[in-house]
Amino acid sequence: MQSTDGADRHAEVAYEQIAPVYDDFTSHHNYREWIDDLLRLGSAHGLRGDTVLDVGCGTGKGFMPLLDLGWQVTGVDISPSMVELARAKAGPEVRIEVADMRELPAYGRFDLVLCLDDAINYLHSVGELEQAFRAMAANLAPDGVLIFDSNTLTTYRTFFAERVVVESHGRRLIWQGHTGGQVEPGQISEATFEVEPLAPGTGPSVPPEIHRQRHHPEPDLRAALAAAGLEVAGLYGCTTDGVPHQPVNEDAHTKSIYITRHERAPQAPVRDRRGTPERTSRSS
Repeated sequence: MQSTDGADRHAEVAYEQIAPVYDDFTSHHNYREWIDDLLRLGSAHGLRGDTVLDVGCGTGKGFMPLLDLGWQVTGVDISPSMVELARAKAGPEVRIEVADMRELPAYGRFDLVLCLDDAINYLHSVGELEQAFRAMAANLAPDGVLIFDSNTLTTYRTFFAERVVVESHGRRLIWQGHTGGQVEPGQISEATFEVEPLAPGTGPSVPPEIHRQRHHPEPDLRAALAAAGLEVAGLYGCTTDGVPHQPVNEDAHTKSIYITRHERAPQAPVRDRRGTPERTSRSS
């Protein structure tokens, strides 16, 4: 679906539909441990401070642990319904706005920018990646850290090929993948999500809505980051347990985790009094 300005709004439509049951469908995710692991990775690559912009914040499941840890949180999401749910959790003191990551306004200069839960995989080209990364970089403090994740080929060959059913609160939540398990690098994959009542009076049925994602090969992500003036400080892979490992293995890991920051100018060599570059070690 496209808006009147021509922008692709399929992610907004998909998450407007899933919003009322999103927390039920993802209830098995341990966000507290996930966020703790990401903060440790960020700290190892220079993360300092206590302000965070959560891009694609959804219902707020990702930023609630940060609030508990004393972070000053600002959240944005493309889905008004997801934003409404996040505001109800966070309370009026937390700023949460409706925004498309490709058209992200300048909200400030944050020590940490997060973009999690494969939000960037809903972008379908390197050009869209560049747009989003430029907007995130504009909200990043000079020494800030941007952390995002991206689904690997394994996810599109498994989860996007599977049927997953969760029964909760009198409803059947159904994820149906459509890839057939055959996915190539850079390919767009589709799945549908629908809701069926288990009994009369347990809520309305929701017809299948498409979730359309692109696998982003590492070279595409690095190129888009470089175009936005960002560099990769650390790259990790994880499976569904969320524990980060190096190096990334697209055939074993389900997500890649990128720790990025503003590009740093190369340091000029230290020169002695004669203007000759000094050696940095005693080895010849």
